[in-house]
Amino acid sequence: MRVQQINTTLNSSAPGKIAEEIGKVLQAHGHESYIGYGRRSRPSASHSVKIGNFVDQSFHGVITRLFDLHGFGSVGATRKFVKKVREINPDIIHLHNIHGYFINLEILFEYLKETGKPVVWTLHDCWPFTGHCSHFDFVDCQKWRTQCFECPNKQVYPRSLLLDNSRSNYLRKREAFSGLKSLTIVTPSDWLKAHVENSFLKEYRTITINNGIDLNVFRTETGTTPLTEKLKSDGRKMVLGVANLWGKHKGLADFVRLSADLPENYHIVLVGLNKVQQKNLPRNITGISRTESVQELAALYAAADVFVNPTYVDNFPTTNIEALACGTPVITYDTGGSPEAISETTGHIVRKGDIPGLMASVRLFCENGKNHYSAACRNRAEALYDKNERFNDYINLFRSLLQNK
Repeated sequence: MRVQQINTTLNSSAPGKIAEEIGKVLQAHGHESYIGYGRRSRPSASHSVKIGNFVDQSFHGVITRLFDLHGFGSVGATRKFVKKVREINPDIIHLHNIHGYFINLEILFEYLKETGKPVVWTLHDCWPFTGHCSHFDFVDCQKWRTQCFECPNKQVYPRSLLLDNSRSNYLRKREAFSGLKSLTIVTPSDWLKAHVENSFLKEYRTITINNGIDLNVFRTETGTTPLTEKLKSDGRKMVLGVANLWGKHKGLADFVRLSADLPENYHIVLVGLNKVQQKNLPRNITGISRTESVQELAALYAAADVFVNPTYVDNFPTTNIEALACGTPVITYDTGGSPEAISETTGHIVRKGDIPGLMASVRLFCENGKNHYSAACRNRAEALYDKNERFNDYINLFRSLLQNK
């Protein structure tokens, strides 16, 4: 079996790492794995195929910013990539994120319809069935159910400074994505599955496969690092937050508000902040730049007393299950599929923006002591989020599609 995956990044960011892990499992079973990507490449076990270049992607960014045409640039780059895929001749084509200024969705789906090969599409956000945004929760918009127009989310990714093309984008997406002979949509959360089934993608079968993680890396005993020794040296309770990109939608401002009322013996550590954000932090928040070292990240999870994820828009954040695997309880807002990762014995769900509720949960977990929750957290991760089992779900799906074909 030969599988061609497509994602914005190569072995970087959560979707890119998921594609990488699926590729490894494929190869472990004797299959061939190819990954087409736009940018941010890291070493990969799969055969990698670059899509476009800096100039092409920059132009795609310009037409997005000015004319709200995200997903409709990269014409030449996509045609060249499709030609390469024809040469590879995969048995299965597996899409992940196809937004990110690197591929033309109409040309890609024209090829997918023409070839008739089984297609799997893992949705990591809501962009495929909206006229503009990747997440609409932040503005509580429901237009995507029938017809996007006058987008209230135009100023967020993929940001448009001038035109609002959400009506046209919606119609073009619906036309491009409809009519495939064999498309199975995978969502990492039941929350997103329900949304897909209420969108114009409802013609396709949709199943849930949770994200999986490496339980040999993310574990309760990771050992210490110079960084974790420094952070824990003063004996303060460590409240951890992790994000790929911090902003309003990830709850950075809520962490700042939380820090104002935390007792002196509590300390917030945020991973993934840029240099400007780090300079503007209160004294009881330590900012750390984004790290690609999973070992360093696992050590931080294991050192924390509690993991807090005050996200306002999310699908099924991998950070939650990484924390659980390291024996650290999780507190999250009632956002998207984020609460699905935790149980009553492994975390708390807090209403969005409820800082007093967030504070109460943080203090409860820290005062009870991490040891009170650690075993239950680890057991839940082992039972539900072992990458070997979850990514084998994809292999079984691929096999079933080929058998049906």
